[in-house]
Amino acid sequence: MGRAVRAAGARDPGTVIRVYRNEHRRGYAAGLGAAVLFGASAPFAKRLAGDADPQLLAGLLYGGAFLALAAGIGRRDRARESPISRIDLPLLVGVIISGGVIAPVMLMLGLRRLDAVPASLLLNLEGPFTLVIGLTIFREHLGRRAIVGAGLVFVGAAALTAAPGAVGRIDVAGAFLVVGACAAWGVDNNLTQRLTLRDPFAIVLVKTSSAAFINVPIAIIRGSSMPQASVIGAALLIGAVSYGLSILLDAYALRHLGAAREAVIFATAPLAGVAIAVLAFGDQLRSRDMISAAVMAVGTGALLRSVHAHEHTHEHVVHEHRHVHDDHHRHDHGPGVDAVEPHSHRHEHEPLVHDHSHVSDAHHRHGH
Repeated sequence: MGRAVRAAGARDPGTVIRVYRNEHRRGYAAGLGAAVLFGASAPFAKRLAGDADPQLLAGLLYGGAFLALAAGIGRRDRARESPISRIDLPLLVGVIISGGVIAPVMLMLGLRRLDAVPASLLLNLEGPFTLVIGLTIFREHLGRRAIVGAGLVFVGAAALTAAPGAVGRIDVAGAFLVVGACAAWGVDNNLTQRLTLRDPFAIVLVKTSSAAFINVPIAIIRGSSMPQASVIGAALLIGAVSYGLSILLDAYALRHLGAAREAVIFATAPLAGVAIAVLAFGDQLRSRDMISAAVMAVGTGALLRSVHAHEHTHEHVVHEHRHVHDDHHRHDHGPGVDAVEPHSHRHEHEPLVHDHSHVSDAHHRHGH
């Protein structure tokens, strides 16, 4: 292909900035909604952890998520999204194993051994794990302020487990299990972000159904007995809201923000869990919990305020995904392509050099 050319004259100055600001806002809103819904699930799931086998409970939660999403299949326009293809299967399998099997089972085991408040705050480690994996393996980028913010989140989580007098009251094995769940979800987030050029709804539907149909049968084969109908109903309801809708919103946040910045927004999830545990279930909020939460909040704020903009080069690429005709998508349409935007079809990106604020989404994975 030819050399990259500079964008010039196609649109009024600032159009690409407005387009991306709108996408970022949608990503932040989706990420915040996902965080609140998921964070609220920890105290409620804690109440169920003693009434069912952890793997069976994880399967039921994802079963509720699948049922909620399946109910909305007929009310969406799939023609505007790119379908999952055969080449996506390795990533999809990784998402199912890490985020649909390993992580929820470890979380349920950990919740059996921990109080809701420390469990909710430890869940904040999912964000730093997602950041580290995204930066070191998947070529995402964060500036100095963002890195400092990530460090503060780590410090806040460490302060929780290392606080004076914490030994003996915080179960080490339980904490390890919750941390392991966060690491597995960190892998899941980065793999899902790589898939979100495809239809996020379809991705989440496959993930939740696979997690349900893998975990429940295995738990039963292992000899786990089915819990009472009230426990099953509660697990399905929690799964529908705090897993199904939350994971779907999170997939859209990953699409618009990249995995690293999605991790920033999702870091608010444990704070929602703490609020529910204290206000709804009367858990005691201790001083070290408040300090840890404050440090995490400062770190999250620093990450959110970081802005990344510089002249960068888009290499030649051919792919398919949902898009509108912005500065990154200038192309003609062949016969049979629905030109109504947004739409999805296979298209070609010519090399391009320009400068605007951006995040590490699918179109902005480049060196610095």
